[in-house]
Amino acid sequence: MEEYNEIIKQRIKTIEEIRQMQMDPYSSRPYKVENTAEELIQKYSDTSAEELESNGIKCSIAGRIVAIRSFGKAAFAHLQDSSGKIQIFFQKDKLGDDFKLFKKLNIGDIIGLNGILFRTKTNELTINISSYRLLTKSVRPLPEKWHGLTDIETRYRQRYVDLIVNPQVRNTFRTRSRIIRCLRNFLDAKGFMEVETPMMQPIPGGATARPFKTHHNALGLDLFLRIAPELYLKRLLVGGFERVYEINRNFRNEGISTRHNPEFTMVEFYMAYADYTEMMDLMEEIITGVVKETLGTLSIRYGDNNIDLTPPWPRVRMVDALIEAGMPEKALSDLAEAKKWAIGKGVALDDVHSLGKALDEIFSELIEPSLIQPTFVIDHPVELSPLAKRKKNEPRLVERFELFIAAREIANAFSELNDPFEQKNRFHDQVADREKGDDEAHLMDDDFLRALEYGMPPAAGAGIGIDRLVMLLTDSPSIRDVILFPQLKPEA
Repeated sequence: MEEYNEIIKQRIKTIEEIRQMQMDPYSSRPYKVENTAEELIQKYSDTSAEELESNGIKCSIAGRIVAIRSFGKAAFAHLQDSSGKIQIFFQKDKLGDDFKLFKKLNIGDIIGLNGILFRTKTNELTINISSYRLLTKSVRPLPEKWHGLTDIETRYRQRYVDLIVNPQVRNTFRTRSRIIRCLRNFLDAKGFMEVETPMMQPIPGGATARPFKTHHNALGLDLFLRIAPELYLKRLLVGGFERVYEINRNFRNEGISTRHNPEFTMVEFYMAYADYTEMMDLMEEIITGVVKETLGTLSIRYGDNNIDLTPPWPRVRMVDALIEAGMPEKALSDLAEAKKWAIGKGVALDDVHSLGKALDEIFSELIEPSLIQPTFVIDHPVELSPLAKRKKNEPRLVERFELFIAAREIANAFSELNDPFEQKNRFHDQVADREKGDDEAHLMDDDFLRALEYGMPPAAGAGIGIDRLVMLLTDSPSIRDVILFPQLKPEA
């Protein structure tokens, strides 16, 4: 740490020396950039040293110095821009008085330069600098080593440094951007309209989760950060928009793990005159389309698993999966029996007070870890899905599916409940659960019920967890790896 502080002191001293040279270490003048490192390397990858020399190819580029090798009157360095790295060459004979500034440059500084391309004796494409300008002086040195679990929290906390020194991290977030663009393009092409709904809501709805609370001073009103946009998107179905979607941030005041983050991104979309079976077909089309567009293949690797995303994907009833796992019929219909059987399997259900939630917990513990290949788990208990339509011949179940890939839920969808009378009863059941201590149960939403009374067309809705989809397609072990600035505890 002492050595680190000495480096910072020396760099601050250098900044003062640069100012005394009548130069600005933090340039306010624009710099005309005409090329990128990637563009130059790709365009001239096959151009010989002789061709480069005879053609005198000029370029203009800007970026951060990430390596320097000095040889007195000359120096090689690597310049990194948003596209990649390219070697540059400082030569005193060519730069004249401008070379004296080179002695003040450090790794981490940002410069702009003009030069001519050539190849070194080792055949590396290099820019021979004819002029350059210091654009930003770096005070803090870049870390020499930025890998391993010991630095993982620092990487999340100082993501800006992580992005500078780890190209694979930059690639992860480029992939994330492509995935979101693909989702948007796909839904637009299918006739869905992108909309925006409130992030602060008087009643947190659309999911069973604990919300974050805030206060609106002007209205004198307590509000909640949304846990889902669902109820507002369904209001739009009532209003006559038959296909809508929102790429949205949601906030659930819950635990943090490698798969869960309290602030997360989803795409939710709703389609009138459809049910959950049609939504499964559409989900296959969306996911495979995004994967092909992003990776160029439907065979991917996640961790130790090879995953084949070629449709169609199996559709497995939750109840059938539990029976196959050995759960007796009696335990499927009685809470006490379900708890008794679960204990024998090492699943604790002490705080669970409904059969549906008991079955869900058992499923999560015993079956979910085996769902590596893409699988639709369908027909869930009604207690878990207060906004979904019941199955006609099985009133204890609803028309719902969850899509699992690599042993985690990627998407959730159902046929939407549009009967205002049943919806009101479901809300009453949720309120009763809340009174028993379930602080994730849904609240009564009278305005949503009023909207349903005007008539919502039969519809299906779905949500895809974008963070988890990015994890899958970038082989990232933790959700924090795919969130640019995850929330962390304050530094000590």
